[in-house]
Amino acid sequence: MSAEAHGHDHGHDHEHEHHHKDTFITKYIFSIDHKMIAKQYLITGIVMGVIGIAMSLLFRMQLAWPEESFKIFNVLLGDKFAPDGVMANDIYLALVTIHGTIMVFFVLTAGLSGTFSNLLIPLQIGARDMASGFMNMISYWLFFLSAVVMLCSLFVEAGPASAGWTIYPPLSALPQAIPGSGTGMTLWLVSMAIFIASSLMGSLNYIVTVINLRTKGMSMTRLPLTIWTFFVTAIIGVISFPVLLSAALLLIFDRSFGTSFFLSDIYIAGEVLHYQGGSPVLFEHLFWFLGHPEVYIVILPAMGLVSEIMATNSRKPIFGYRAMIMSVLAIAFLSTIVWGHHMFISGMNPFLGSVFTFTTLLIAIPSAVKAFNWITTLWKGNLQFNPAMLFSIGMVSTFITGGLTGIILGDSTLDINVHDTYFVIAHFHLVMGISALYGMFAGIYHWFPKMYGRMLNKNLGYIHFWITAVCAYGVFFPMHFIGLAGLPRRYYTNTNFPLFDDLQNVNVLITTFALVGGAFQLVFLYNFFSSIFYGKKAVQNPWKSTTLEWTTPVEHIHGNWPGEIPHVYRWPYDYSNPNHDVDFVPQNVPMKEGEQVLHH
Repeated sequence: MSAEAHGHDHGHDHEHEHHHKDTFITKYIFSIDHKMIAKQYLITGIVMGVIGIAMSLLFRMQLAWPEESFKIFNVLLGDKFAPDGVMANDIYLALVTIHGTIMVFFVLTAGLSGTFSNLLIPLQIGARDMASGFMNMISYWLFFLSAVVMLCSLFVEAGPASAGWTIYPPLSALPQAIPGSGTGMTLWLVSMAIFIASSLMGSLNYIVTVINLRTKGMSMTRLPLTIWTFFVTAIIGVISFPVLLSAALLLIFDRSFGTSFFLSDIYIAGEVLHYQGGSPVLFEHLFWFLGHPEVYIVILPAMGLVSEIMATNSRKPIFGYRAMIMSVLAIAFLSTIVWGHHMFISGMNPFLGSVFTFTTLLIAIPSAVKAFNWITTLWKGNLQFNPAMLFSIGMVSTFITGGLTGIILGDSTLDINVHDTYFVIAHFHLVMGISALYGMFAGIYHWFPKMYGRMLNKNLGYIHFWITAVCAYGVFFPMHFIGLAGLPRRYYTNTNFPLFDDLQNVNVLITTFALVGGAFQLVFLYNFFSSIFYGKKAVQNPWKSTTLEWTTPVEHIHGNWPGEIPHVYRWPYDYSNPNHDVDFVPQNVPMKEGEQVLHH
């Protein structure tokens, strides 16, 4: 459907809106309005985030004070998994597994792509809604269903899946392998299959909307960088998520129907099982073919949000707009051909290892382009240090810090020394977990007025940022050193190894930072939920921003703009333009006579 056709449809839509009053259910639950669906994703993501972070605090307490008795373990985990308040090793592995799954898929993927793609794509390209509102609604409810199934796995008798968030066979393929390989593992696979269906429906919707529903004048080179990153993220998702779906389905066949895609020559307690011919390394290939692009599915939307927020709060155009687009496209392409660097010690041919090392180190170039462009955007800008800007700058900091250690892990000869130690955990939590969370927080602080028509409390935002920033580095920076000292990951206690006794104090330090940082997320939760109802009322364009979403009224209407959709005449970063008296010129302001298009 063309943009013009979409514009002409509106008279009918608007008329229809007066006759048909939304009920509570059609407005807040089964809504097809992209703005409401974005809020549903965000609040579901926040609830899952609370659960995921709570799990990490539980297993951090176990690592800092192994064999100690904690009343809270007994209350939350029950007598079976925490007899007398001492955590059992089975539930430790299960907590690590479900924490990883929830944070990667249900918080970061949904909190960034689900929330901000839904909110911003129609608003920033000048569309009434997504290409298919109904498909958008189905996409959210499948996501919600998959989250419920994942949480249900916590309550099955033998416990939830506990083969790590990568669920490598044979632990995940043999129901009798460990307690967490039973019904909990099956529910994990079912949940992921539903999640992938949701993700694919959402991604296809985003792609079609960006290609077909841009308003008049909105060429691809006038799209904000947010839209470029959401668009490219959706394409990566469509290419790589079906591969994980095939891996999950084959694993279900191995578990339930006696096939052996991933199993061969297995012995359990001296008993020879009948499986032969399969290969667990095949599963690694299928998993990481999604697993590595997934890192960029999570981080690219955060990069887009940060680019937008930095330009707005520096009061100057983003530096290197076209270079930023090219780097996003380069990252998208390279991210699909680097998955083997997760498998350097799986018996891979050394020549193939050197190929993956090359492509992995190559992806540092477009990533560095983005980092340098962000720093140059800040350079000599008229910086506004609001909470969104602080989280954006924090994201650049953690992305660079975590990215530098990625150079070590991407090199096969160096990786072998630190593979499966805390060094890896430090790397990917900084570059993917914390950076993406900072991008998500920045987006929430910046676009909250657009979502709820009210402002968040700025002072609480400052408290939230500074405590979170100090604690995030306090948790993950020391992990590099205990990783270099050889401390292995996924061990629920290291007391059996006198070699690691000296590192126990570091574990206590890390856990202390984690508990403080986790507690201060309550400041954000209070700020978020109280501001929805009691926050200061927002004006139409509180940040004096140039993109189209700030031309819509503060009160939400289905269709976004009353009357005609605005046309676009200029690129999205017209800040401090010498041809104008004000320091920002919205995209829908026509060119003055003789005004030059700013070079970008």
